[in-house]
Amino acid sequence: MAKIYIIDVTNRDGVQTSRICLSKLQKTLINIYLNKFGIFQSEFGFPFTNHEINYLNANLELAEAGVISPMRLSGWLRAIPQDVEIAFKNIPRLKHLNLSISTSKQMIVYKFKKKLDEEGVIKVMQSAVKLAREKGAESIGVNAEDASRTDLNYLIEFSLAAKSAGADRIRYCDTLGYDSPFSIYERVKKLAEKIKMPIELHCHNDLGMAVANSLAGAKAVVDSGFDAYINTCINGIGERAGNADLVSVVLAIKYSQDIENRYKLDERIKLKWAWKVCKYASYALGIPIPINQPGIGANAFAHESGIHADGALKNRRNYELYDFEELGRGEPEVIETGRQITVGEYSGIKGFRNVYERLAIKFKDEKEAEKVLELVRYANVHNQKPLVEEELRFIAEYPQIAQKIFTMTP
Repeated sequence: MAKIYIIDVTNRDGVQTSRICLSKLQKTLINIYLNKFGIFQSEFGFPFTNHEINYLNANLELAEAGVISPMRLSGWLRAIPQDVEIAFKNIPRLKHLNLSISTSKQMIVYKFKKKLDEEGVIKVMQSAVKLAREKGAESIGVNAEDASRTDLNYLIEFSLAAKSAGADRIRYCDTLGYDSPFSIYERVKKLAEKIKMPIELHCHNDLGMAVANSLAGAKAVVDSGFDAYINTCINGIGERAGNADLVSVVLAIKYSQDIENRYKLDERIKLKWAWKVCKYASYALGIPIPINQPGIGANAFAHESGIHADGALKNRRNYELYDFEELGRGEPEVIETGRQITVGEYSGIKGFRNVYERLAIKFKDEKEAEKVLELVRYANVHNQKPLVEEELRFIAEYPQIAQKIFTMTP
């Protein structure tokens, strides 16, 4: 039976969100967390962007070393040959790509400004796909940007052309959150039946339906006999009103009526990592988790009214659809209220050693300790905020990789 897989785009679409950013160390930690979560693929950045080069190459080294594995790391490019050339020049290890180009009449007319017509869009996209294959790409998704506002007959023509050029998947992009669960099911079902290949669902939340649309679209693909790939972002971040929230999508597939037990989710998904993944992303992004966030918000399992509290105490299923333990919640979090020694950009060796001793990390000699301390100083400048435990562990365990991640050459 066809399955539903998750392709997380936090490190690509998420970081395009206005007014937020992630350091390369934070993006790396997010990839490590997503791998533990069981995500099929992380869209980890832009291979044609100079300041991403060292980070992307370093993360692919981590993948080859088994640190980020089996999750795939995929780059996002415009579907033009120039981007493909630059990507493989910058990132020779790159194996997985998504190539994107606009397909709606709105964007072809008012974005391309007559530089490309519908025929030209298909031609340049096919050239990019074929070149990517020649360069060694093992998997290629082709993105139809603004697919929800694209004439369906043209979208089918575009998708078949992508398939003939060597694409593995089509990404149906509801770029403006224009679809409803009803329209996306009908459109994607017709598309899947005509092109007969896996489809990705990339849904934005401008009308508050990103999660619902993602599920409806995935249902249409699986109903047609093909694997579906839902694009998500941690905590629902993304451009404008955001993307489909990772945890909400997984919960909906596992527990919503008519989806639960009928549609198979990638068995590698480990929801127990949800709490740690979401809390780390919230800290890194500087965006608090909403109190009513599904599964993760402070009130997700809180009961106050008499009737609800009484019912939940008698049997949790009275007012809880799923268990908080399944999301990695329930363990007490210890907050230090006494003396604290922290490490920052001006730390000395004594305080540094104290912090790492508390993490049960030892160094073979003074030289190694001083090298890691120097990297920790750079990391604090790099992040512009105190390092968390997992970041400190990562730097101590992979100092050479960390040095590459911190290095950007203008």
